[in-house]
Amino acid sequence: MDAKLSAFNTNINSKYSQGIVLRESLQSPERFWLDQAKKHISWKVLPKIAYSYPSSTQKHLVKWFPDGLLNVCYNALDRHLPEHHDKPAIIYKSPVSLTSQTITYQHLYDSVISFTKVLVKHNISAGDTVLIYMPMIPQTIIAMLACARLGAIHSVVFGGFSASEIAKRIDDCRPKVVLAATCGIESGSKIIKYKQFVDDAFKIVRFKPSVKIFYQRDMYYTPLDYSLGDRDWNLEVANASNITLPPIDFFDSNHPLYILYTSGTTSTPKGVLRPSGPHAVNLVFTMKYFFGLSSNQTMFCTSDLGWVVGHSYVCYAPLLFGATSVLYEGKPVGTPDPGAFFKVIQDTKANVFMTAPTAMMVLRREDNNRTYRNKYDLSSIKGYFFAGERCVPEIAKWWVNHTLNTNMVLDNQYNFGNDAYSIDHWWQTESGSPITGICIGTSENSNQIPSVRFGSAGMPLAGVDLRILKSSDALDTESSTSNLIEEADAGTVGNVVIKLPLPPGFFSGLWNDNKRFNESYFTRFPGFYDTGDVGYIDKDGYVYIMSRDDDIINVAAHRLSTSSIEEVVVKDKHVAEVCVIPKPHSIKGSVPMAFAVLNSQPATDITLNISNLVRNQVGAIASLYPQNILFVSRLPKTRSGKILRKTIRTMVAKAMETAPNFSTLSPVPSPPTIDDPTIIQDIWKAVVAHYSEMSSKL
Repeated sequence: MDAKLSAFNTNINSKYSQGIVLRESLQSPERFWLDQAKKHISWKVLPKIAYSYPSSTQKHLVKWFPDGLLNVCYNALDRHLPEHHDKPAIIYKSPVSLTSQTITYQHLYDSVISFTKVLVKHNISAGDTVLIYMPMIPQTIIAMLACARLGAIHSVVFGGFSASEIAKRIDDCRPKVVLAATCGIESGSKIIKYKQFVDDAFKIVRFKPSVKIFYQRDMYYTPLDYSLGDRDWNLEVANASNITLPPIDFFDSNHPLYILYTSGTTSTPKGVLRPSGPHAVNLVFTMKYFFGLSSNQTMFCTSDLGWVVGHSYVCYAPLLFGATSVLYEGKPVGTPDPGAFFKVIQDTKANVFMTAPTAMMVLRREDNNRTYRNKYDLSSIKGYFFAGERCVPEIAKWWVNHTLNTNMVLDNQYNFGNDAYSIDHWWQTESGSPITGICIGTSENSNQIPSVRFGSAGMPLAGVDLRILKSSDALDTESSTSNLIEEADAGTVGNVVIKLPLPPGFFSGLWNDNKRFNESYFTRFPGFYDTGDVGYIDKDGYVYIMSRDDDIINVAAHRLSTSSIEEVVVKDKHVAEVCVIPKPHSIKGSVPMAFAVLNSQPATDITLNISNLVRNQVGAIASLYPQNILFVSRLPKTRSGKILRKTIRTMVAKAMETAPNFSTLSPVPSPPTIDDPTIIQDIWKAVVAHYSEMSSKL
């Protein structure tokens, strides 16, 4: 299989500079990555070894640049000061607090040094853990960098997580200190009281850190209880000002930079460990070659710092690269209007913009006629990038026309030429940076850059030996393994895997859980990293990530991804967004069930039209019956914009179990990541109404 794939990659990618880079990184990984490490990072001890692992059977334990020593904070700040001390490092835009601030590299460095002294005062040193529970404010980045400077391992918890979720993470990573803001702000009128969540978490934790340092925000200035370990951020900085810091220390390349827990679950969250050196090398590589940025340019990523995208492309990557990062505290709409993102682009002259497809769907619903978009100059942008979940072709095409202010009829492929690129790409918390996408920085010649194919997440990035393995229902659980691993043909949907060893920057383990690390990712397909996603590669090498493994619908023994159905449903002009889940069926096993949000009220019933669209474009086997299309006012989402598909799927299963004796309240609790818990009850009512109507027709 190895020889076949190598020939396949060579054939499909050789005409693009991105493909040439990929081939070089796979054929000569030692030379390729040592070159990148030397080019982009300042090392105390320059690595001479690219990678090593214990044995040929343990390639998942790869260590990149094992003989190198570095400090990530030094690379993000100190090394830029001689020539760029007055250059903007962070542009903070907070429409919810009516705040705008430009922070230079010198100012950021001084602030990090001041807070590093606070951590030293509280006996934080290399290897200690620090939990950070803060919103999109400069102090969050200051805290992250101060930890990195000392070699302490930070764990940022997404703002607004419940007390129980905070407690789980405290008990798992056992931090010496908890850093928090007193509140987050959703809008001018909605305050999220972080202080209360932290206090409630401390009532239920088994492990109690001795100190909680709170950054007091004007919107929720609250009394602190020093007897319970509460401390005031600004007072701590003032009281530690006379501390003399020892010379900066440098750490092993594979020293953990941070722990980032995968989004809340009913079991113990998985604490993804990120190795410092490999991550730094890959981040700078992607800034230059993937996003096509230069160090005098500006990146605007809308992700929260509590998620992996925010870690990588709001905090670390722009600063390691010496560029400017936009730190945005707000939403795509409502803070104050659907022009919020575009106003920030104009004000900051951002060159790259990155957001989630969900935000694009919201903007399509709220600004479809470009009333707000056309108020702003977007000429500084060279690339729009979106990730978080699959961007269906209809939304991607709409975004191109929306941002370019055109009304083109777009086919499935588009060459942007001199226009600003719009690029879907794919990555995971575990990867720490993009796995696939279209690299716009590998060549200045647009002919050397692959065209965008709508629905595709691009092509593999450097170091990613991506494969599609034939799917088998016997392999639908993490505990299953296969001795017959076979590569799928081009265009055939299967399990998306990456051949080991993983490239630099991927996670190096799970915090204190080596057994789970091995079983969750490397047991099912020996010799490969199991991404947990399904998709396919077309004959030209474009990768299509369709859905998670558990978002596959098995209709009469035919495996269909929910995403392939969703992308057809939104072609109906009335549909703004949709979530498709499997509904149990007595004969076919499962059939699709669609929950759709409308952007305009149709004059007549459109369920038959949607059903026919799916029948014609996916196939009759898809079996999306009109009665299984439900219209709802909104979909349950995480605070980062991902649709909570599993929650909806569980509701449908519960309704089937209990029919016709439905409970008034939803039997499915609100996930800790949910943006608005009240939506759960709305969806439950829709599900109950559906099954009640079905029962009345029997």
